[in-house]
Amino acid sequence: MIFGRVKPLDAILATAEKKSLHRTLGALQLTLFGIGCVIGTGIFVLTSAGAQKAGPGLMLAFAIAGAICIVAALCYAEIASMIPVAGSAYTYTYSVMGELLAWSVGWALVLEYAVAASAVSVGWSGYFTGTILNQFMGYELPAALSAGPLALGGAPGGFINLPAVVIALLVTWLLMIGTNESARVNAVLVAIKVSALTAFIILTLPRSELDNFNPFLPAGVFGGFGSGVGAVGAAATMFFAYVGFDAVSTAAEETKNPQRNVPIGLIGSLLICTVFYVLVAAGAIGSIGGQPIMGPGGIPFPAGSEELARQCAMPAYSGMLVCSNEALAHVLREIGFSGVGNLLGIAAFVALPSVILILLFGQTRIFFVMSRDGLLPDGLSKIHPKWKTPYVVTAITGAVVAFAAAFLPVGQLADIANAGTLYAFFMVAIAVMMLRKREPNRKRPFRTPALWLIGPLTIAGTLFLFFNLPFEAMIVLPVWAVIGFVIYYLYGYRHSHLGKGIVEVPDLHEIEPHAPPGTENQ
Repeated sequence: MIFGRVKPLDAILATAEKKSLHRTLGALQLTLFGIGCVIGTGIFVLTSAGAQKAGPGLMLAFAIAGAICIVAALCYAEIASMIPVAGSAYTYTYSVMGELLAWSVGWALVLEYAVAASAVSVGWSGYFTGTILNQFMGYELPAALSAGPLALGGAPGGFINLPAVVIALLVTWLLMIGTNESARVNAVLVAIKVSALTAFIILTLPRSELDNFNPFLPAGVFGGFGSGVGAVGAAATMFFAYVGFDAVSTAAEETKNPQRNVPIGLIGSLLICTVFYVLVAAGAIGSIGGQPIMGPGGIPFPAGSEELARQCAMPAYSGMLVCSNEALAHVLREIGFSGVGNLLGIAAFVALPSVILILLFGQTRIFFVMSRDGLLPDGLSKIHPKWKTPYVVTAITGAVVAFAAAFLPVGQLADIANAGTLYAFFMVAIAVMMLRKREPNRKRPFRTPALWLIGPLTIAGTLFLFFNLPFEAMIVLPVWAVIGFVIYYLYGYRHSHLGKGIVEVPDLHEIEPHAPPGTENQ
């Protein structure tokens, strides 16, 4: 099961201690980080797509995805509390299964975060140009500046998505000047989102009608291998909305008392967000209905497809939830709360940058640790003397995300990002079980309850969702992995610090062998 060089846990902790990031984050900030990414992406961007895949079964889809994430979070909580360093699933895999598999996990996380950050930047651009500029300011941004060269289905678009570029670069700058500063801004944005969604639930649930939930599963529970529809297919898509808790684990090295705060941030953000997801889906579907538009053979048209766009343009489907680009604001307008609906649209516009912030945060920290291990150029792990952040890799990542958001059709890539995420979660579950057996006496500030059950459930759940992604999304992961392995053998394998014998082992008189850094003040 072990491939390549394995870096000892004590060496990983010693390296982090000598070349570490500044610890500023607490449990509340970590929980808000998770909520910021989870709520923003799933509710404001993917609700319509989920309803088109599953209809009222979207509620079940959220529950399925949330349940799988919770068991995965329990695995994350144990290993993140043991190894409170940046790098998340990449670092955990390195310490248990070796460098080659660790590289594959880190490379998959690059796919997850970069694609997702670009997609949400494009989503924010839509709110900015449609809600803010058009409806409130009466100004229409020229098409050449509001969309990339390719639109949905390969139709002609504009020249550059300028708002998406601007927001990606602004968030990058915020992350460069300091983690604590960005966390404070994120806390404000999360408060706005939670308030807006609470108002949505209060206004829509009393208007819900049981008839709108019938049939509850119009596309069935399983849509079929590679179809991406049905309740499980929708769950595989909506899993994209839960990547926030993974970003919480990437912040372990910048967390005060990580052994206590990381598990709180992981599990707390997931429980809060899952409840919000189910309630918002119930309100949206119960108040105006959320049945999908069916194609040939009683199978829903693919979300975001040209076929669905043509159907939505017909008067018979006007006003349907699955045809809206701003689903929650649309629901409120349909039930007579136009003013509140517009305010919710503004809330989405204001809050979506927090999603981009979390995704960029996770991306840069993965690159930072891979560079610190020598698998990527050492210059990427430079820490700014004043800001105490990995500013070089943050700037490079932000530029790449901005470029993708400007020119590429990334709005439909949630399923592709999910493929990388599910692979990482799969590997973490294996790492936790292997480490429990290999080093049973190592200090574990948080122990996963019933790991004999939770671990296999996580593995089975991630595989289950992966094989219910659309076939195109499933095939992207192995193709991306091949590209990554080429880079690894051309550069990483030869420059690896571990491969060169550069292993920083802690002085046993200075660091307790089984106590990660950050426990001194407990």
